[in-house]
Amino acid sequence: MVHELLGQRLVLIPEKGIFWADKKYLILADLHLGKAGHFRKSGIPVSDLIHTRDIHLLDQLIARFAPEQVIFLGDLFHSDHNQGWEVFRHWMKSKAPLQFSLVLGNHDVLDARNYQIPNLQVSETLCIPPFHLSHIPEETELYNLAGHIHPAVKLYGKGRQSLRLPCFYFGKRNGLLPAFGHFTGTAKINIKKDDAVYAIADKQVVRVN
Repeated sequence: MVHELLGQRLVLIPEKGIFWADKKYLILADLHLGKAGHFRKSGIPVSDLIHTRDIHLLDQLIARFAPEQVIFLGDLFHSDHNQGWEVFRHWMKSKAPLQFSLVLGNHDVLDARNYQIPNLQVSETLCIPPFHLSHIPEETELYNLAGHIHPAVKLYGKGRQSLRLPCFYFGKRNGLLPAFGHFTGTAKINIKKDDAVYAIADKQVVRVN
């Protein structure tokens, strides 16, 4: 599914990412790696396999689209330093010369030294006209693409049946990406008349309004 926005072609991927075709950038939000380890510290047994699945999926997307850069819109790592970060750190370094950019999110609380990876750049926001990339949605002069919300849309069937699905959302001045990580929740968004919303269901991206 391709969404045309400000003269740019955004390929909406059912794995919950965007391939910005004109720049050859792969954009993802909210992986929340390390969240399983955070839960285990609280005595809740959650396997790291769920994050292994996310990294494997990211590997597949890199192979499929051959991006020139991968951009993470925040909440790459969920919590304090643990072994999960070291696994991902080594994986990222193994992908050189592929470049990665991280726009810091509210959960990216690692010490700055942990982000010192040769092929990783870290910033608070990232401006690549016509887009302003951030973790939390912002009002900016450029069109804002962000994560953080984990947007979802509720669809209704016959009778009282309903289904909540992760979605891509494009409003007049702001767009939201769904959370890439599988160990995340969703938040229902309010849709206005002129918004463009694409739900993800059965490995497909479908426009719903």
